[in-house]
Amino acid sequence: MSKCEQCIVRQFNSLKHLSKEELLRISACKTSKTIKKGEVLFSEGEHLNGVFCIKDGVCKVSKMSENGRNQIISLVQKGNLLGERSLVSEEVSNLKAVALNDMEVCFIPKEEIIRDLEKNNTFTMSILKDMATSLKSADNLIVDMAQKTVKQRLAEALLHLHTKFNNDSEGYIGVHLSREDIANIIGTATESAIRLLSDLKKKKIIEFHGKEIKILDEIALEKIAQGF
Repeated sequence: MSKCEQCIVRQFNSLKHLSKEELLRISACKTSKTIKKGEVLFSEGEHLNGVFCIKDGVCKVSKMSENGRNQIISLVQKGNLLGERSLVSEEVSNLKAVALNDMEVCFIPKEEIIRDLEKNNTFTMSILKDMATSLKSADNLIVDMAQKTVKQRLAEALLHLHTKFNNDSEGYIGVHLSREDIANIIGTATESAIRLLSDLKKKKIIEFHGKEIKILDEIALEKIAQGF
């Protein structure tokens, strides 16, 4: 089990603001686990007794609506913390997290994180900034859902994925999403997502093989995203 003070992943999140002594304490009480593709990290309504630090892999974070449709709020990758919001609010989780591929995560108990939040102001400010960024993304998502067409949202989502995830040597987006996942990101039925993707492929704006997607014409996709 790797020690927190030697772990490169913490440089990407708020844990980088902890002292060596604080990191040694976290190392002593954390648990490391492997989450297999498709497995649930946590569910809506669950009490999270700590935070997850993602060492490797990607998970989809979603919210189920009352009519039973799943809305993917974000894709969270290596280097990020998960669950800090529930910890601070002391409420059950509002979201569900499912592994998109095999993941390595470390789980840090609530008591340890609360202790560091109370004692280390720089760490606390960093956590607050991350939560503010998440809120901003949620604000944008609400506006996009209300004011943009599904086609615009799809174009925007593809551009975002292209930027956020490393593309492989052939230019395919570095995260593999099912058609249902794509539909749940843009807030539409799976059939609509399939039809729109096929239309973009026909126009040679994107290329895909199964779950692998590559953008061929970024400028055309940006125009669609802007509503042209």
